Amino acid sequence: MTEQAHVDTGRLQRLLGPAELSWFLERARRRMARDEPLTGSVTLTAPTQAERAAAERLLGRSPGTGRSLTLRLEAVDAVLRRSGISPDGLAPALVALGGPVASLRDAREREERAWDAVYAPLAGLSGTSLADWAERLPRTGVLRRLAGDPDTAAVLVAQTVRTLHALPAEPPCSLAAFAARILGDAHALDEGRALSTLVLSGVRALTGHSKESGAQGRRDAWAAVGLLKDDVSSTVLTLGLRGTPALDWHTDTGEPAVLTLRQLASRALPFPHATLHICENPAVVSQAADTHGPDCPPLVCLQGQPSAAALTLLRQAHAQGLALRYHGDFDWGGARIAATLLRHVAWHPWRYRADDYRRAATRPGLPPLAGTPAATPWDPEIAAALVEFGVRVEEEVVLDELITDLGDA
Repeated sequence: MTEQAHVDTGRLQRLLGPAELSWFLERARRRMARDEPLTGSVTLTAPTQAERAAAERLLGRSPGTGRSLTLRLEAVDAVLRRSGISPDGLAPALVALGGPVASLRDAREREERAWDAVYAPLAGLSGTSLADWAERLPRTGVLRRLAGDPDTAAVLVAQTVRTLHALPAEPPCSLAAFAARILGDAHALDEGRALSTLVLSGVRALTGHSKESGAQGRRDAWAAVGLLKDDVSSTVLTLGLRGTPALDWHTDTGEPAVLTLRQLASRALPFPHATLHICENPAVVSQAADTHGPDCPPLVCLQGQPSAAALTLLRQAHAQGLALRYHGDFDWGGARIAATLLRHVAWHPWRYRADDYRRAATRPGLPPLAGTPAATPWDPEIAAALVEFGVRVEEEVVLDELITDLGDA
């Protein structure tokens, strides 16, 4: 609304302009901003004598003597019209005194349109494994909390999409080096920054890492996409590998060996093997070492989502022509781990098909299946069977069969 030319601003200022009536102007303008009619009453609690006197001068009579001061908007409108100060009433007078009143509804609509535009770049993630995450993000409110306004959010979204498109980092590198290369700022993904929080959320969706609390949980999630705080924290548990004096010694003594990413990234291991078995849980490695000792065939344990060290080792083995055979837990978490590994390196199921699950699921006393369903791309029937039987089959349940397979190998 704009000021009307025929408002007598001088007289209006003397009538409605005193500071003692500012409370009235503020509440009346608030109603205009909400597109509400200028009717009804506004009330001031515990008014001063000066505020009562100003209201009396405005109305030409006492507004009352109670503990509060009430003015009817229609009464003020009538005074302005009768006096000729504002022939069109209260609304143009408010504009003349305080300037145009912006509609809150229009402002909200403009802001929502601006936020809609902010999320548009997320469409670039459609058709990827991050599509579901990108579709959910606007509903979570995370971006609004991190950014505060659409302009800041637009920059965050653009940087997030650019970063996620560059993941996983191959070969693995430091988080700082990656941030410098992709974002032009080595500290862009430092802990505590809004961009780091947003990208880490996408990384967890990409890798299947749960929201484990603490620095180690965040470190593990970054490492799963090849971004490292250092090159020794990421490790992989192995048994029966050969190719270096240290590995030969561990294998000759029948003991597991832990390899760091630093050891694997500096030079590719030679693999004098044809097949590499992969499991999810350390219990398999421990039992295999107890049972087969120095004769155990090569075995790698993921211990959950594959670490950067594990992925580096398995890529090296695959590149040298080894056949990779994988077994994991039959539950939704296990399905996500297996699917993540499959996105990085090709593997063949090791007692890890729908028929294997159906046979094991008939055993008594199995815990119920829980969590959010996940796809099983190496054998889509597994997902349907999990829903049908509704029980978890962890590797420990079929441990004897796995150990027998390793002996046969």
